[in-house]
Amino acid sequence: MGRNSSPSPDNTFDANGNAGGGNDLGFHSIRDRLRFKRNPNPSHDRDRTKVFADRAPVRGRSHYNSRFNRKGFLWFKGKSTLYLVIIFAVFLFGMASMVLQSSIMSVFKQGSERGRLLREGLKFGTTLRFVPGRISRRLADANGLDRLRNEPRIAVRKPRLALVLGNMKKNSESLMLITIVKNIQKLGYALKIFAVENGNARTMWEQLGGQISILGFESYGHMDWSIFEGVIVDSLGAKEAISSLMQEPFCTVPLIWIVQEDTLASRLPVYEEMGWMHLISHWRSAFSRANVIVFPDFSLPMLYSVLDSGNFFVIPGSPVDVWAAESYVKTHSKTQLRMDYGFGKEDLLVLIVGSSTFYNELAWDYAVAMHSVGPLLIKYARRKDSGGSFKFVFLCGNSTDGYNDVLKEVASRLGLQDDSLRHYGLNSDVKSLLLMADIFLYDSSQGVQGFPPLLIQAMTFEIPVIAPDFPVLQKYIVDGVHGIFFPKHNPDALLKAFSFLISSGKLSRSAQTVASSGRRLAKNIMATECIMGYARLLESVLYFPSDAFLPGPISQLHLGAWEWNLFQKEIDLIGDEMSHIAEGKSAAKSVVYALEEELTYSANSQNFSEDGTGNLEQDIPKQQDWDVLGEIESSEEYERLEMDELDERMEKVSGVWDDIYRNARKSEKLKFEPNERDEGELERTGQPVCIYEIYSGAAAWPFLHHGSLYRGLSLSAGARKLRSDDVNAVGRLPILNQTYYRDILCEIGGMFAIAKKVDNIHGRPWIGFQSWHAAGRKVSLSPKAEKVLEETIQENTKGDVIYFWARLNMDGGVTGSKNALTFWSMCDILNGGYCRTAFEDAFRRIYGLPSHIEALPPMPEDGGHWSALHSWVMPTPSFLEFVMFARMFADSLDALHANVSKENTCLLGSSDIEKKHCYCRMLEVLVNVWAYHSARKMVYIDPHAGSLEEQHPVEQRKEFMWAKYFNQTLLKRIDENLAEAADDGDHPSEMWLWPLTGEVHWQGIYEREREQRYRLKMDKKRKTREKLFERMKYGYKQKSLGG
Repeated sequence: MGRNSSPSPDNTFDANGNAGGGNDLGFHSIRDRLRFKRNPNPSHDRDRTKVFADRAPVRGRSHYNSRFNRKGFLWFKGKSTLYLVIIFAVFLFGMASMVLQSSIMSVFKQGSERGRLLREGLKFGTTLRFVPGRISRRLADANGLDRLRNEPRIAVRKPRLALVLGNMKKNSESLMLITIVKNIQKLGYALKIFAVENGNARTMWEQLGGQISILGFESYGHMDWSIFEGVIVDSLGAKEAISSLMQEPFCTVPLIWIVQEDTLASRLPVYEEMGWMHLISHWRSAFSRANVIVFPDFSLPMLYSVLDSGNFFVIPGSPVDVWAAESYVKTHSKTQLRMDYGFGKEDLLVLIVGSSTFYNELAWDYAVAMHSVGPLLIKYARRKDSGGSFKFVFLCGNSTDGYNDVLKEVASRLGLQDDSLRHYGLNSDVKSLLLMADIFLYDSSQGVQGFPPLLIQAMTFEIPVIAPDFPVLQKYIVDGVHGIFFPKHNPDALLKAFSFLISSGKLSRSAQTVASSGRRLAKNIMATECIMGYARLLESVLYFPSDAFLPGPISQLHLGAWEWNLFQKEIDLIGDEMSHIAEGKSAAKSVVYALEEELTYSANSQNFSEDGTGNLEQDIPKQQDWDVLGEIESSEEYERLEMDELDERMEKVSGVWDDIYRNARKSEKLKFEPNERDEGELERTGQPVCIYEIYSGAAAWPFLHHGSLYRGLSLSAGARKLRSDDVNAVGRLPILNQTYYRDILCEIGGMFAIAKKVDNIHGRPWIGFQSWHAAGRKVSLSPKAEKVLEETIQENTKGDVIYFWARLNMDGGVTGSKNALTFWSMCDILNGGYCRTAFEDAFRRIYGLPSHIEALPPMPEDGGHWSALHSWVMPTPSFLEFVMFARMFADSLDALHANVSKENTCLLGSSDIEKKHCYCRMLEVLVNVWAYHSARKMVYIDPHAGSLEEQHPVEQRKEFMWAKYFNQTLLKRIDENLAEAADDGDHPSEMWLWPLTGEVHWQGIYEREREQRYRLKMDKKRKTREKLFERMKYGYKQKSLGG
């Protein structure tokens, strides 16, 4: 009956507005136990009762009406009793649902203040979702390598990846990574594996990536990360590797950081509460360095949101939940757990879980679920079959929140069986509740973005699951096969789904079939999506240089399962699950807390416990402490002044002049000088050669050498080592202050800086250069090779010869390749296939050659070595001649690039990094062309053994050399013509590179300078003669005082 329907005349109401007469005892039993009444306005009901009483006699006067009432009433009782019962039952059901929801809501309103704020921020029916930042959205929308795969490509090696492991324990994290690594290796990636600490999974990793390097505290600074196309860091425990990648020149190396731990997330609120913003800033800086931070589920990025700089990315899928459930089953018994919790063996337990995003914050989510769960409680919680009874267990909040008591009160008021409703908090043993359950019911008013972890664990425990028909669940679960779906907020559908799993008070055979299928599905759920997600991410993040093969298409992978066969023994071992989890998180935990101790005051660190309950009030200085400190400082200042006055009153011997002068000089030396020469510079005095090590960032400092043979050459003023005599290339060549030109010229820009007014900085007969990459790639000179080089130079002081020790890799890097690469083919590979074309066009432009004349200098195919990495030594005059040619070539290359290509486009590279350093790879091998065709003797010195071997002997290349183009006289004439044009302001383009790369001199400038010096000299003589003549004529006159 509806609330506004008219009552029958025979019905009467008591003084309280309660219905009297009739047999609706069920209604009375429910109503009397409610905290609110069915009719909240009794006076209004009394008025209605009076009206009905007044109308009764009027109706009795009609014989027809009386007859109708007698017969109609009998007809009503005979024909419609069943309908009345049905309508009344529906009414009772609605009332019971309202009562249940009201009772549960009264419990859930006891939530925390934080939960209240979240409830105010989220409206009913909305979903809290992780929204990727701009960087992550760009990666998600990227097309991968589709465009590059359609372009012609010549490559000789696999793309290289560095994988830094926080630990090498046999746990679920290692299972996920090994599965991903094995699959991406099938795509053609070559991996080099590093680890922070050793572990029992080392053998597995060595089978995948060969020898593993253990990174110590000093090892991070000696890793050349630039040789890799990208770096993958797997946990917070490898954070030091991130620190080494935060400085130049490693800032551009793509970095993927996988974060699976919540250790730092649990500490971030503590940092905010304690005011440790420097710690948050430090971690935010580290997180922002990564190109992308990858999380395995959607809850972690929301926990780390305070550190988000737009690079958070989620690739769902991890075996961690299945691993935990499988390990738990090995060590626990379902029967024993039921006895421990007070459940009967025949009881049928239904575990109810709400939102997977806020298990213990949005408690109203469970209250809303009562609208769906209510019919289940009314139908099943009252029953008690011969074998057992239904138990409904709610999992939410904490065990101390009082939910359990109120649920018992609700059960009592609804007439449910004792102990039919229970509550357990998430701070209890959740896995034990899952293992005991017979049915897992997931019901949430919040939409889910990812697959709920507890749902995976329940399926792994072989428990039939019932869940709303969310799209993310329907993507993996087949309704009726792996689980049962019901429309959200539909109690009838939920009741029907529940009934499908129940037969005679026990689980039906269909439920057992569903549970078995769900377990098989959960074993490898989302494994395919996880592997494909990482493969796509690598294609979007990494830069593939011209000499590297592109990875194979993702479609060629045979996906579908984690590598369980490698870890099954670990799961079978008793008690290993908890130890592995602790070991897996120990590295990340130690890094987080170690950083706290490092970046906070030592006193605070000692008193602050890991759980955030430490009391720091006793360490805060009080006013009394400041007063004592002020008294101490005043006393010390008074004593100092007193001692100074005593020293002034005492007689002192002045001493001899030599001692005074010596002391003055000593005090001057003690003063700080920005470019104070170190011991190495003093040792270089008298040395015949100096090798300048070129570097471009603070991260390259550990690769530099010290001693009399080397001197640093910084391409950036801010990157120069402090208190050293390293040469500042920017100060000598201002064009390097422009980032664009510093990037496209690279190391050869530093050579241009040394060559400019070389006598001011280098006064030795021999000069050498070495890139910092040589030390990083283990091809720098050993002490033995250094000694051999110095002795050879001192013995053979005559002749033009170039000694080099870093050679160009000509083996192709292809296993089983029998075709040796030529010089020009290797140059093409390094420069996107355009090396010969660009070199020929630039060479023709320098000398003004017509198009029908060959302009590509021939290079032999004799199998000899060629120089690389700008690592060589030659006589200083030869160096100046090479710089003269290199300046012309770089200017010609830049002019061609500016004319034929669009802005910010480089034809000599395929990746963004190659385009950024457009001319670098061609200028790196330019010294070989110049040395070969200018008849320089080329000698290769083994950087380790120190052995010498001449390459491409001059006698054998005479007929192939283009000596006329590399003649010093011709080059000098071209240089003077360019200088004359620059001096006259006749620039061929608006941005002419040549005058900016060094000195501008030609005969006209020499004559003009000589004429200017002559004028100054004659002017000085004229003034002197005039002064003497004036004295002879007027005599010497002394100026008056004050005049």
